[in-house]
Amino acid sequence: MIILKVDTNPQSFKFIPRSKTYDGLFLKDESENKTTQITIDSTASNDYYETITATFHTASPAFDLVENRFYRLLVKNGTDIVFRDRVFVTNQTDLSNYSVNNGVYNSNSSTNEFIIYE
Repeated sequence: MIILKVDTNPQSFKFIPRSKTYDGLFLKDESENKTTQITIDSTASNDYYETITATFHTASPAFDLVENRFYRLLVKNGTDIVFRDRVFVTNQTDLSNYSVNNGVYNSNSSTNEFIIYE
């Protein structure tokens, strides 16, 4: 799974494609079932993987990533699918300690002491 942020700056992700040639990047919002083509800013080719840098914020037609939402990512070469994956969008910085309840659930501590008899 690829993790992206809600950001207007270019973001990069690495992937292992089926072929080294590709020309299209598409995101499909799983909640709204809308597909948008994303312009690839730059690519980098390595021995076993590729890196794509793109701006996932488009003005025309308007498309913005929404936090805590899943997307389907397709990398295509013409009509052939070269790579597919799932994308999750979050702005949390520490992904090793990711929590779906970040900032939502607050625990309260109390000084009340009680005894339970069984």
